[in-house]
Amino acid sequence: MSYVLLDDGSRQILRFYFPGDILASSTLAYRKSPESIVALTDSSVSPFDRSACARIAIDHPRIMALFAVLNQIAHVTLTDRLAALGRTSAKARIAALLLEIRNGMRQGDRAIQLSFPLVLTQEEIGDATGLTAVHVNRMLRQLEEEGKITRQGGTITLVDEDRLCRAANYIDRREGLDLSWLPPGR
Repeated sequence: MSYVLLDDGSRQILRFYFPGDILASSTLAYRKSPESIVALTDSSVSPFDRSACARIAIDHPRIMALFAVLNQIAHVTLTDRLAALGRTSAKARIAALLLEIRNGMRQGDRAIQLSFPLVLTQEEIGDATGLTAVHVNRMLRQLEEEGKITRQGGTITLVDEDRLCRAANYIDRREGLDLSWLPPGR
C-alpha cells in the first residue's frame, strides 16, 4: 500500500497495490517520493532505473503508452476515492473499498470471483476510508446484516454484488478501456 503521514501523526492510505501494479511511478517526476510504500503481504518487487524509462519511451513507444494507461487508471481510481471520502456515506466507502480490493486481486488471479481473502486490518481499512476502526466494524456488520457480504475466517464473500456496487456507487476502472489509440508494437 502507499500512504502519507499527516502532521497530526495519522496515516492516509492512498492506494493498495496488487500483482502486476507499478509502484512509485511518481518518483519519475520527483527526487523524493511524495508517498511511502509498505508491503502488507509477502511481495516481490523488480526495481528499475529511471533512465531506463527514457530508453523505453524512445525504443518502445507502445510500452511507454501502456505505462501511461496504467498511471491513468491509478489516477482515476484515486479520484474516485477522493470523491467518495468527501461525498459518500461510510458504508458506501467500505463497500467501494471491498470491491476495489477484490477487483485488484482478480488482476493476478482470475479464479477469484465472489470470495477473497481480506488481509487488511480494520485500522487499515479506516485509514483508507477516513473512518475509525470501530466505525469500519459497524459498517461491515451492516453490510452483512443487509445480505450484501459475509465474513468468515478472514474471507469476504460478495453475496449480492449488484446491490453492493449500487450502494458503493462503484465503477470498475479496469473495465471499458479504449486502447485503440496505442501505437503499434515494434
